[in-house]
Amino acid sequence: MGRVIGTQDATPLEFWVWLEEGEPIQVDDAIVVETDSPNGPLKLFGMVDIVRARHQGSTFDSDVVEAERGLPVELSIAAHVKVTRLIPEYYYPPMPGDPVRTVEDEEFAQALFMDKMERKFPIGLSLSGKEVVYGNLDFLNGRKGAHMNISGVSGIATKTTYATFLLHSLLHCGHLTDAKNTHAIIFNVKGEDLLFLDKASNVMDVENEALYAQLGLPAEPFDSVQFYVPPTENAHGPIMPKVSSRKADEVTPYFWTVRDFCRQRLLRYLFSEGGEDASLLSALTYQVERKLLETAEDAEKEGPGPGVLLPLDKEDESKEEESAAALTEVRDFPTLLRAMEAIASNTNHSSGTVGAFMRRLYSAEDKVSYLIRDPADSDAARHAINWRNKQVTVVSLSGLYEVGKSFVVGSVLQQIQEEKEATGSAEPLCFIVVDELNRYAPRDGWSPIRERLLEIAERGRSSGTILIGAQQTASEVERRIVANPAFRIVGRLDAAEAERAEYGFLPPTLRKRAAILTSGRMIVSQPDIPTPVPILFPMPAWATRADEQKLPPPALKLSRVRESEY
Repeated sequence: MGRVIGTQDATPLEFWVWLEEGEPIQVDDAIVVETDSPNGPLKLFGMVDIVRARHQGSTFDSDVVEAERGLPVELSIAAHVKVTRLIPEYYYPPMPGDPVRTVEDEEFAQALFMDKMERKFPIGLSLSGKEVVYGNLDFLNGRKGAHMNISGVSGIATKTTYATFLLHSLLHCGHLTDAKNTHAIIFNVKGEDLLFLDKASNVMDVENEALYAQLGLPAEPFDSVQFYVPPTENAHGPIMPKVSSRKADEVTPYFWTVRDFCRQRLLRYLFSEGGEDASLLSALTYQVERKLLETAEDAEKEGPGPGVLLPLDKEDESKEEESAAALTEVRDFPTLLRAMEAIASNTNHSSGTVGAFMRRLYSAEDKVSYLIRDPADSDAARHAINWRNKQVTVVSLSGLYEVGKSFVVGSVLQQIQEEKEATGSAEPLCFIVVDELNRYAPRDGWSPIRERLLEIAERGRSSGTILIGAQQTASEVERRIVANPAFRIVGRLDAAEAERAEYGFLPPTLRKRAAILTSGRMIVSQPDIPTPVPILFPMPAWATRADEQKLPPPALKLSRVRESEY
């Protein structure tokens, strides 16, 4: 391929290589150079991160024209190599003139430390399409680290597509301790694109099927999936799913009863915006939650049901009795609002704080009343989100107001974390895919969902709760959430965003590359590999929208033939 040049410094960490003219070398190729060190033979593996061409013997920019007229110059093509591994680990530079070649066979795995990975899963292919790039599962399953974060421009970076591909890879890699009982929960925030994970894609071609085969993965859709969608915005009518692309019997509308709301202490998730009064509102919220929890526990003693007994009016302070307020069975959200106003008014908070508290709740009434409702004669348990029923659970947020999305995400995250911690074991794992992290875990302001996500990011590995977060701009997400993941991945980035400190793990050349990445290309950083690696991944084997569903072949119609026609 070429030789180490002597006109530039060669160090144990980087060096330049002179290339033979016409040598098919490009950025991201893996190379190896063998040299003699004082400690014996030494192999230096590296990745090409710069390739440049120049004229030798010219002085001025205009000499490029003179070269065509006979100016004696020579073309020089050189590549810059960033060292990724030394075998043995003896830090000694290659010598000028040492021959350099591309890696062969198992040397690619050696160059990226993949030969040291005991448990691994495919994360994509090298940009040449020749080698499989693996991720170390020990840095995702909690053994050595956990969590994953994906950044990129909306619509171009294919963040959600890559997240679902990684789930597909994890579930089929063969290295999960209990793959059949491993679960994944995906929050669908954009339309109904993720409601077809169980349907084969009709745009799959032979080339992409070959990529799946090269990765050792089946080119098939997910086979154990359930879909939860919001109910229609009719708090008192029949419970119907709010979905247009799937049949009603293929999805399950979800909601919470008033008793669930009180028992699970979900009031906090109706407050997702910070402000000057955030601390006062949070204190009042927790007080009201405690009162609602007490009433729900009392109701549980009486037997199953959707409602709780609460006072609807403020207590009469002129009377010496502990409470003069009558108790009423509360089964719907509008009535629950009256009860919470009565509870808040009887706390030691000022009327201004109570007023701000209730203004936010009343503004959310029409936006969440169909999510916290009276099930009437319906089976409420069937509409509760049970993420253990199937391997993959898609919770659709499509069509919900912002406060409704925050409520659903916060409530489901709390349920998963509490149920996982109650088992006392990290296995089997539970992967949680949350897009638009900057909305649910903003860098500034108070948000109960942010606190929940932060708790998962910092302590989730101990309970086997693994967060796969995605956002357009990591600079707008709580710092500890984007700093904790062992795997950090970027797709196409805005050029200004790529210069932010959150992307400090990217070398300058890769920051520039991130601004021009095309769909299907990502840059993956993981602890085992000393440099981020650009990869490509195949298109989904499952449909990503309704018109991509692969329809079954039409049934053959057999016509009856009269005996006289034989």
